[in-house]
Amino acid sequence: MKSLLAAMLAAPLCALSAQAQPMSPSAGDDVLTLDEALANAGVTTPLTQAAEAGVLSAQAGRRVAGLRPNPSISVETENALGTGPYRGFDGSDTTVAFALPVELGGKRSARIAVAEASERRAWIDLAAAEADRRTAVTAAYVAAIASERRAIVAEAQVAVTSENLRIARDRVMVGANSPIDEQRAALEQIRATTEAETARRTATASRAMLAQYAGDGAGSALDQHWFDLAAGREQGPAVPADARGTLALAAAAADTASAEAELRLARSQRAPDVTLTAGTRRLEASNDQAMVFGVSVPLPLFNGGKSAVAQAARERDRAEAQRRIALFEAERAIAAAEADRDRAATTVRASEPALTAATEAARIARIGYAEGKFDQMVLLDAERTLLDTRRAAIDARAAYHDAAARLERLTTKLPTEGGAQ
Repeated sequence: MKSLLAAMLAAPLCALSAQAQPMSPSAGDDVLTLDEALANAGVTTPLTQAAEAGVLSAQAGRRVAGLRPNPSISVETENALGTGPYRGFDGSDTTVAFALPVELGGKRSARIAVAEASERRAWIDLAAAEADRRTAVTAAYVAAIASERRAIVAEAQVAVTSENLRIARDRVMVGANSPIDEQRAALEQIRATTEAETARRTATASRAMLAQYAGDGAGSALDQHWFDLAAGREQGPAVPADARGTLALAAAAADTASAEAELRLARSQRAPDVTLTAGTRRLEASNDQAMVFGVSVPLPLFNGGKSAVAQAARERDRAEAQRRIALFEAERAIAAAEADRDRAATTVRASEPALTAATEAARIARIGYAEGKFDQMVLLDAERTLLDTRRAAIDARAAYHDAAARLERLTTKLPTEGGAQ
């Protein structure tokens, strides 16, 4: 009788072990890989459209910066609409003049340098947006796999607790156990059912989030092999702590270059521009014509540009300080991501022996409970430990992939093609 009861108690454990393992898709199943999800996200999501528009805007700004000031033409009439002989326009003199502004002090080249710095910053922003999109899609992909695995474990736990409740009722009915055992088993069954419902809803929400990136492909099976194997690889110092050349540092360097260009432009603005004028005047009294020449030069009496130069210099100093801060923050973030990835990888590698030990402990507790050697609390503790160990193994894999994606984002280098040279 005890052997039969032990076998009945061990059956749910076997069911949990079988159901908790993610089902690997067969060769004919349509599997959505991470690379495919990333490719789909590049088509279906607008995450980089603003940055792409920023590049086009900066390119247009570069063309505008290279344009010279427009010339102007003027027509002036003198000695008209007065009194006496100057009544009407019969005695008026008319001057037609052409004015050409001439920029001095290197304003045009300084303006072009500012526009080029803005264009480079726009290309860096586009690269950063693409890297952010990759990180977001990876996080959604990992969350979808992890949440579905948690749902599988939760559903299996419902089957275990339901079977335990049935057995507890039978043992209470024959007087082998106290009625409190039935109440504990019922509480565990309610708790497992609630957690399973929550896990199912979370898995559905995670799939919906992935669909926002991957489109209709999010309904396919996900790459379980990638989720398991990538996290189990041995880790080494593959990524150096030196953050130079990454997108964060490239953006800070671009801001510094832009501030330097703005300082150069402010200095060039101190040189006054000259407007050259040439025209012809018709003298009504003698019906003669004469050439008119002129030069217009502004007088910097109230605004000589020194304050603007000082402001631009301080902005340049601030940008340089921000660049040093960005280097410090990038190195700190990379080190933290590496530590998180390595800790998660260690947990992943330890999860298999931990699961083996927890499964064996639960098996022994079930047999001992069936033979009356252990009370129900020992059994429940062993089952909860096994459940927590399974969840921890899933969480460790998810944490590994999240940290790896974050580390990849932090160490992404500035592309050498396109506009970012």
